[in-house]
Amino acid sequence: MGITLKDKMKGLSSERRKKIEARAAELIAEEMTLRELRRARKLTQVRMAKALGITQDSVSRLEKRSDLLLSTLRKTLKAMGGNLSLIAKFPDREPVILLGIAEGDLGHEPTGRNHARSGRVSPGGRWRAGRRSVSSARV
Repeated sequence: MGITLKDKMKGLSSERRKKIEARAAELIAEEMTLRELRRARKLTQVRMAKALGITQDSVSRLEKRSDLLLSTLRKTLKAMGGNLSLIAKFPDREPVILLGIAEGDLGHEPTGRNHARSGRVSPGGRWRAGRRSVSSARV
């Protein structure tokens, strides 16, 4: 049988183990579901429902969804006291912050090559009037 993580950790100094455990906790804290984020913000579903103008049951269903409209996600995060930013990551360049998508200002039509600024994506991935959903509730 191979060496387990537990075995490997036992072989490290207590200082090194503490550093590894602290970094693991940081990484875990960077990924949360909407429910985990709401709880971390010490908010109840009832309080969120009031802030969003929906029922507590609707908040529960929202937290279980894996596919949300950006506008819904933005409103939910705003009710928690946060803001939504979208970052596109590519293997051959630095990450790009997409403007106009996460904000509420979608009043202009796309022009030229600056389509990412309009915040509108068709189901086929082409920029045009419409809405785009997020495939994961992770924030």
